Amino acid sequence: MSEPVRTRPFAAYEWMLSGRYLRARRKEGFISVIAGFSFLGIMLGVATLIIVMAVMNGFRSELLSKILGLNGHIVVQPLESPLTDWKEVSERLSQVPGIRLAAAVVDGQALASSPFNAAGVFVRGIRSSDLDKVTSIANNIKQGTLEGFDEGQAIIIGRRLADQLSLHSGDTMTLVAPRGAVTPMGTTPRIKSYRIAAVFEIGMSEYDGTFVFMPLPEAQAYFNRAGDVTAIEVYTDNPDRVDAYRKAVTEAAGRPIFLVDWRQRNSTFFNALQVERNVMFLILTLIVLVAALNIISGLIMLVKDKGGDIAILRTMGATQGAIMRVFFITGAAIGVVGTVVGFLVGLVVCLNIESIRQFLSWLTNTELFSPELYFLSKLPAEIAPGETAAVVIMALTLSFLATLYPSWRAARLDPVEALRYE
Repeated sequence: MSEPVRTRPFAAYEWMLSGRYLRARRKEGFISVIAGFSFLGIMLGVATLIIVMAVMNGFRSELLSKILGLNGHIVVQPLESPLTDWKEVSERLSQVPGIRLAAAVVDGQALASSPFNAAGVFVRGIRSSDLDKVTSIANNIKQGTLEGFDEGQAIIIGRRLADQLSLHSGDTMTLVAPRGAVTPMGTTPRIKSYRIAAVFEIGMSEYDGTFVFMPLPEAQAYFNRAGDVTAIEVYTDNPDRVDAYRKAVTEAAGRPIFLVDWRQRNSTFFNALQVERNVMFLILTLIVLVAALNIISGLIMLVKDKGGDIAILRTMGATQGAIMRVFFITGAAIGVVGTVVGFLVGLVVCLNIESIRQFLSWLTNTELFSPELYFLSKLPAEIAPGETAAVVIMALTLSFLATLYPSWRAARLDPVEALRYE
């Protein structure tokens, strides 16, 4: 009589039995329902995690690009004496390796008004040659032109401000500054009308609705800056290496200055975004964890229901390892398929996130992503491959771990005890 041949691990009959246990029958229909909910839980958990992380990544990247595209990465402010030597300082700073632009600016606040409305604005005086190098403005002119910006008394405003005041390129807008000429009766407001040379739109509501650009000499006269400037905005080739430029900028300035980089100016905002992102990740991970617990409960019920089948298989020669693998495959299949489908759903939603937002806004007749609240005019999504891979690996790991205890319990089942109560 020949010796029985041991089957290799994960043999065809183990996969066949696992598939049979996953298919619904009238008797074990409830178990199949639990398996279905486990699948849905893992799928929704993975898809939601990928979508939320991608949207938050996109939100941060878009905000960062808009903020750094319009504002300098390092702001040079004067110490001890006003920046009356701003031309020489700007020239020296622009020679520093890695500095692509050192733009002298005059900043101030004013009230912008038209015959239709009024709004508070942030006025920035800048030279035309420098404004041409601020690509977030120069590449996003929607009306008018930047040509001849330094000539005459023209200004450039954002699209949302233009809409709010019902103005277009070529129209006239009035600016009112609280601190104007000093008279025996006190300081009088300065009121002056300007022609709108161009309208820009960079896609960030706060900037499109508040920024007004003015020729530097005109801003100096308007805000009573006698030959000096508020600050010098320094733009670098790599904003993430801003620390490496600080020492070189300080030395090149050749005068007492105070430096503020973009991380210091926006630290509270971006730290809040990071905390929110981490909390969302932890909360959404719980969805996957609950789905994994559903796999455990479903498999335990399946093991109890199939006690007789397990006993018969053991008496026919199936090893404990084979029984364990059968139930491992059953549970892991739910997790793997749920994770893969969730990944695909998340990917499709992320690639079409703006179209989906517009459709839902149309369907519900509401503004789902208000630019006034979220700063951006459209919903961004940026899929980080490493982060997405971590979500998928986490979901698969939880799914595999969830199958171990029920599978071990099935393998430890005593055939004699199981058949006694059949």
